[in-house]
Amino acid sequence: MNFLVGIITFISEYLDSGLGMGYGTALAPILIIMGYHPLRVIPAILISQLVTDIAACVFHHNFRNVDLNIRSKDFKIAFILGLISSIGVIISVVVALKIPKWLLTLYIGCLVLAMGILILVTINKPIKLSWSKIAGISFLAAFNKGISGGGYGPLVMGGQMLSGVNAKNAVGITAFSEAITCFVGFTVYLVMGKAIDWKLAGLLILSAVPAVPLAALTVKNVNSNRLKRYVGVLITILGLFTLLKISSGS
Repeated sequence: MNFLVGIITFISEYLDSGLGMGYGTALAPILIIMGYHPLRVIPAILISQLVTDIAACVFHHNFRNVDLNIRSKDFKIAFILGLISSIGVIISVVVALKIPKWLLTLYIGCLVLAMGILILVTINKPIKLSWSKIAGISFLAAFNKGISGGGYGPLVMGGQMLSGVNAKNAVGITAFSEAITCFVGFTVYLVMGKAIDWKLAGLLILSAVPAVPLAALTVKNVNSNRLKRYVGVLITILGLFTLLKISSGS
C-alpha cells in the first residue's frame, strides 16, 4: 500500500506545485478512503506540504514564475496572506481535536465536494474581488487546511486570480503563504500533544518532493485551464466518495 500512497502523493504534489492547489484537497480524502484516521492524515499532510512548499518557492522563484525577493509585491502579498492564515489554522486545529471522527470526515467530504464544484464553475468566470474579501478567503482557507488537510489552494489561488494576480505569480504566492500556514498548523498539533505519524509523514515527503521541480518547470509553458478542469472533476468525485464512506458506516 505504501507504493500506491507514494504514487498518489507524487501526482497530488505535481498538481499542487503546478496549479497552486490539489495536494491536501485530493490526498486527504484518498488517505481517509484508504482507511487512515483523519487525525493521522492531517498533521502528516501539514508537515510534508511545509517541506514541499518551501521547495516550490525556491523553484518558482528561480524559474521566474514569481518574484519572492523581500521587497517585491509578490512577497508582500504572500506574507500578508500567511499571517492572516495563521489565525485561521490555529482555530481550526483546536476544533479538529475536539470533534468526533465522523463529523470531521463529514466536514472534509463536504469541503472537498464544494472545492471541486467551485473549481469547475469559476474556470472561465472572472469576477472582481476586493483585497478585504481576499483576506477573508485566506482565513477560511487556512481554517479548512488545519481541520481537513486541504482546501487552502483552491480558495487562495482562485481569490488571487479573480483579483487580477497573474496565474503564475499566484502559484508561487500560494506556496509561500501556505508554507507559513502549514508550519503554524503543524506546530499547534505538536503543542496540543497530538501524536504524529512520522512514518506516514516521511513517506509523503519522500514521494512529494521529487514532483516539485517538474511542476515548476511545467508552469512556464502550460496553459492550466484544461488541467484545472480535470482537477475539479477529480476533487468533486473524491468528495462524493468520502461522503459515501460515512454513509456506509466504514
